[in-house]
Amino acid sequence: MSGQDSIGAALGRVIVYAIILAIILGVVHWFFTQGLDLIVEATKLEGLLILRDYEAYVVIIITLALGWMIVNAVAGVFYAMLKPKYGASTAAAVRSMVKILGLGALLAGIAGGVAGGAAGVALGGFIGLVVGFATQQVLGQAVAGLFILLARPFKIGDLVDIAGESEVRVKDISTMFTIVQRKDGTEVLIPSNMIVGAKIVIRERSKE
Repeated sequence: MSGQDSIGAALGRVIVYAIILAIILGVVHWFFTQGLDLIVEATKLEGLLILRDYEAYVVIIITLALGWMIVNAVAGVFYAMLKPKYGASTAAAVRSMVKILGLGALLAGIAGGVAGGAAGVALGGFIGLVVGFATQQVLGQAVAGLFILLARPFKIGDLVDIAGESEVRVKDISTMFTIVQRKDGTEVLIPSNMIVGAKIVIRERSKE
């Protein structure tokens, strides 16, 4: 499968999931309004009308399930777009970030939608703020690692001075950490946010 086919398939999943979500939510809304009235009229069981109180919970469950599928599909689009140019590791890092941000936006959107009106906007913003605050360190480090992967100031195999470490060999570069090896064989994991903005000395470029 080519990179373009992968992008097309991922975009197709986003569209399909969005359509399915819209259809299911429409059916659920019809059931809890007109459909429930028809059932009560046919069965004469007016006690069934209490089910209307559970519409919001059903909508939340459905939106969470299909919303997460949409977020995954969107993350898949970014992965398919970036993999041919930047490689699997960078693309996977972006995909993970999109999933984290998408989940936060999904939770904030659901909270805001359930509350409705100005209260919904306030609640959605509050949920988004809480999610952002709780993940700010992780996201900050992930963004820094993503910058390193995209900018590529050094690569695996280079001999560098970095984040207080002198003449170390780069063994691996990931979203959260860059792994380097000292002369005595000790491996050191350097957080990505310690590297961005700091001086990097390239002593020897890898021959690979």
